[in-house]
Parts: sequence; structure tokens; C-alpha cells
Amino acid sequence: MRLAEDSVVAAEEERRPQMLRAALEVIIERGFPDTRIADVAERAGTSPALVIYYFKTKDRLLTEAMRHAEDVWYEAGAARTASLPTAAARLEAVVAMSCLPDESEQFLDSWVVWLDLWAQAVRHPEVAAVRADFDTRWRGTIAEIVRQGQAAGEFCQLDADDFAVAFSALLDGLAVQIALSDRAVDAGRAFTVAMTTASKLLCFEWGPARRRNRRPVGSSRTRRARAGS
Repeated sequence: MRLAEDSVVAAEEERRPQMLRAALEVIIERGFPDTRIADVAERAGTSPALVIYYFKTKDRLLTEAMRHAEDVWYEAGAARTASLPTAAARLEAVVAMSCLPDESEQFLDSWVVWLDLWAQAVRHPEVAAVRADFDTRWRGTIAEIVRQGQAAGEFCQLDADDFAVAFSALLDGLAVQIALSDRAVDAGRAFTVAMTTASKLLCFEWGPARRRNRRPVGSSRTRRARAGS
């Protein structure tokens, strides 16, 4: 009896992330306005009733899928930056994860989902609250790296929170331009602009040649989800 109950619990715990991944895939393909609960259920191999049971509404499904994607991204980011010896290297890794599609096979897909999230946040308070939580976490991640660099004497003294607000906005804006295939802002240029800006404001040395001459600090899966599996 106990084994049967444990099997049911394990199956239930597995269904939820399956549905979240299915939701992300469908939203990426069709866009959030054209995504139906039935589409997500079909992709997940389950029933629309079960999707509704877990998530209640389509807005809730979007926000929970994005929370899942964010958690996956931050876990991957923490694993990549943990062994980097300097705050400057950790900041560079974060910028690479945000700006370089060649280091994130899900880059364009993840930003498509974020564009949908931002659009929904304008009119839906529940989505807006989740968007605010995500941006608070994003800014906090950047501010913490800055404080680490200041404590180690790598960065000059400035308000880390103010820097995080400005720099996160810069990264988000650049990534959107890449996702929209802006002719003036390719991935390499976005990365260079972001790192040049950071190095000037934080008073550390950086140049594009430094990156080309060493192994990339980013890797194959990431930001901002901002899509996950």
C-alpha cells in the first residue's frame, strides 16, 4: 500500500514539470495569446482537465512556466560562476548568458517567451507581480556580484543597487534587440557594449580581445529561460 502511494506521488510530481515544459514549448511556437490549454495538454500527453487542475488559468500557467524556467537558469548560472576566481569573470559570464546566442542554444526562444510575459504584464496584475519578482531577483544577482568585486578590491565604490538597475535594463534592452534581429545590434556588439560599459563604471580592465583569446565562460543552456527544460 505504501509503495503504491509513493508511486502515485512520484507520478504527480513528474507531471507538473512536464506540463510546464510543454507550456513553454507551445508559447514559443504560437505566442501566448494563441496558446490554448488544450494545446499544452496535448503536448504534455495529458488531459486539459488535469492542466486546469494544476494551474487554474492560462495566466497562471504562463507565470508558473516562467518561474520554472528562471529557476533552471539560475541553477545553471550558479554552477558556471561558482568556480570563476574573480567578480569580473562572474559578471562577464552573466553578460554572456544574456547576450550571446552561440553560448545559449535556447537564447532566442527564451526571449520570445519574455516578450510575451512583458506584454501580458501590462494588463494582467498576476503576471505583472511575477515580472516584478523576476526583475528584483535579476537586479539582486548583479548587485551581489558588484559587492563581491568591491569587497575584493576589483571594482571601484559606487551604489551597487543603482548600478544593477541601470545595467540590468541595458542587458535586457540589448537582448531584445538581438531577439528581434536588429541589424545594428548583433550578439557580439551587444556583448562588447555591455562589458565596456560595466568596465568603465566599475573601474576594471576589459577588452574584446581578452574574450577571444580564452575559453568562453558561458555554456550551452541558459537565461533569462528565461526558458528551461
